[in-house]
Amino acid sequence: MSTRQRTINRRSLFRQAAVTAAFGPLFQTTTGAAGGQQSVNRNSAPSTLKIADMRACRVAANYDYPIIRLDTNQGVYGLGEVRDAGVEGIALVLKHHLVGRNPLDIEGTLRPLRPFANHGRMGGGYSAVDMALHDLAGKVYGVPAYRLIGQKVRDRIRIYADTTDSKDPKVYAERMKKRKETGITFFKMDLHSNLVADRPGALNERGVCTAKGLGYLCEYIAAIRDVIGEGAPLAADHFGPLNVNDAITYARAFEKYQLSWAEDLLQAGERNQHPYLNWQAYKSIADATVTPVLTGEDIFGLEGGFRELIEHRAVDAIHPDIETSGGLLETKRIADAAEAAGIPVAMHHAGSPIGAFAGYHCAATFRNFLAMENHALDMPWWQDLVKGVPKPIIDKGYVAVPETPGLGLELNDDVVKEHLRRPGYFEPTPMFDDAIVSGFAPGGAWPHYDENGKWCDCVSYQ
Repeated sequence: MSTRQRTINRRSLFRQAAVTAAFGPLFQTTTGAAGGQQSVNRNSAPSTLKIADMRACRVAANYDYPIIRLDTNQGVYGLGEVRDAGVEGIALVLKHHLVGRNPLDIEGTLRPLRPFANHGRMGGGYSAVDMALHDLAGKVYGVPAYRLIGQKVRDRIRIYADTTDSKDPKVYAERMKKRKETGITFFKMDLHSNLVADRPGALNERGVCTAKGLGYLCEYIAAIRDVIGEGAPLAADHFGPLNVNDAITYARAFEKYQLSWAEDLLQAGERNQHPYLNWQAYKSIADATVTPVLTGEDIFGLEGGFRELIEHRAVDAIHPDIETSGGLLETKRIADAAEAAGIPVAMHHAGSPIGAFAGYHCAATFRNFLAMENHALDMPWWQDLVKGVPKPIIDKGYVAVPETPGLGLELNDDVVKEHLRRPGYFEPTPMFDDAIVSGFAPGGAWPHYDENGKWCDCVSYQ
């Protein structure tokens, strides 16, 4: 098969998935949130609104969920979430750069924070602040958060289900069958090399599957296909320490199973780059197989992040996590750039309902949207962490986009307090009042010695 044929076939898979997500089941729309109204301060005076404080707590769940709260001088507040398995400190170090600012100037408030953001969990602080600002501004203006970034093009967000693996293909398939019985319509499986590690000759010395090992690994895909059906969307992830040639070999072995995508195939660094930023390597993989290739959960921002993957069409879809990629505003920019290049967007998410609903609002404005992950389908109290939205949050594989102000939900204090990583629920954070990551404060008072050695108590730098 030629490279051109592979590309056409691969893109047709995504077109079909995008049409299903955007037009198929979504004609049966779900009405807006029927839960209790949020407590919105209708007396807020936007022109004098200021950020007064920043506090946090951390929920211990399947991953830790660090949650922040931006308080204002008028009582209204906004909630945000740092990337799963991160820590709240990556957001709290930004407090000094936030207090005193008008949170309704979202772009202006975020701009000074950008130098302190990076890929992976280091994007979590910036992203959490963005979510909190959109939650806060939506409450002040009385509009849902999605209205602050674009036009809503869908009322419901399709969920794809991550599923715990098992070395027994029958057990693994049974777990996926239970996902289907709950109404989930889009599935994802992990294909760890340790699934076949105890079989003779399955792995080479680098922990990568041999030809025999790949055959064993494909048994798991076949077993799951048997229970969810040939046409059901099925993605795969977690393949081990693959380099480019390994990734091509794996992807070609998966072709007959018509996966929706193979996620983060490249794990070994090449050309002194992080694997997820190596667009040349990903393009080599994508051009060599009809299995769709996807990456992006650890990438922050469009510039210096997703831009080259998109412009070089190095992947068949991108996969931002709103808790790393930059929150609503930046993720919307990323999705718009991808749409212009004809590249669909799926969304990674393994956090709490706070970050999840930020993602739902954002995805509601994407025309090129596929599905968004939920990594807590087996967590019995996940949806109980919040109130103000219809329950179950995930209904027959979809989530309704709230029409209530801001993110459309509030924390269920009692449930959150039951599952804290450490004592203390949004306690004061005076230790973060002073600059932590930078002592230079442009645009305001900065007591210091000037160039002539004269002490200046209040000099303004613009």
